Amino acid sequence: MSTHASGLLIDRVSKELGGRTIVSDLELEVRAGELTCLLGPSGCGKTTTLRMIGGFLHPDRGRIVIDGEDVGRLAPERRPTAMVFQNYALWPHMTVFKNVAFGLRLRRVPKREIRERVEQILALVGLTHHQHSYPARISGGEQQRVALARALVLEPKVLLLDEPLSNLDAKLRVRVREDIREIQQRIGITTVFVTHDQDEALSISDRIAVMSEGNVEQYAEARALYREPQTTFVANFVGTMNFYRGSAHGDGVTLAGGAHVPCDDLSAHGEGEWEIAVRPEDVQVGTNGGGADARVLREVPRGHYKELVLDLGGDQVRAFVSVDHPDVEQTRVRFGRVLMYQEGVLRRSPATVAV
Repeated sequence: MSTHASGLLIDRVSKELGGRTIVSDLELEVRAGELTCLLGPSGCGKTTTLRMIGGFLHPDRGRIVIDGEDVGRLAPERRPTAMVFQNYALWPHMTVFKNVAFGLRLRRVPKREIRERVEQILALVGLTHHQHSYPARISGGEQQRVALARALVLEPKVLLLDEPLSNLDAKLRVRVREDIREIQQRIGITTVFVTHDQDEALSISDRIAVMSEGNVEQYAEARALYREPQTTFVANFVGTMNFYRGSAHGDGVTLAGGAHVPCDDLSAHGEGEWEIAVRPEDVQVGTNGGGADARVLREVPRGHYKELVLDLGGDQVRAFVSVDHPDVEQTRVRFGRVLMYQEGVLRRSPATVAV
């Protein structure tokens, strides 16, 4: 991996805690001005990685490079980073203004400069009218923006966000994540955002690193991650996916239950058993062009669309269809885009072009 000044480089970093390997030989490069999400289940190493970037933990092996400088042994306060914690960690006895100014006072910045920088950053996050309020008197979303302002006022090169929206209700979470993204793009700060929420990651990121057992399974833009998951772990973790054991024959796949389903686009062909993956939106129901016989087990309303659960020769299939799709008990099914995996890794025929 390159070591030029390009935001953040995590170069073969490992960390053990309590006799267990939490992060293993991790490699990741975040371009300057980019927002990267570390996405994965609890215990995959994403928060440990974030804490090593911020200096709250030191790597056992490897380097953490920010703008060309190895910062792996520097204390948190000496690093060009700032962290927004999950619980915001605001001082309840201090006003919004004093909370945001706290880090600058520790650095002995002159009073006049403190006032100018705090006022500027409060205007950026839309909290000027709350500068004399106390944290208990403002909403959860506003508290989150105070925590963001307190980090940004330090003018870090890298902003670190540790599940910053987990304490907010669903609607507020969506609004605040859009605020964070808008502010991040406006000032162009390199940002690492930790989350276990795939919708959050898909909607806010330039690129997403999906982590499992202390390493990165795939690092890609949201569309590529969703349409071309490189491993069955990523395919299963990001979005909804139908998984089957089966074989590929000519124009379709034969599932373990015995049903032969015609397919429009197979990522690969070959003898033997495959792991077959199909997104619910790529399941075509009631097709006039033929298909495998299927029985509708139930319908699940999803607002602007509905989900059908179908029995396909003993295998269950989930399909997303329009709300005005006719109610039927028997139907026919074919698959659109089908991904084929062997030993957990995506396989492609030479003629298949990645989306």
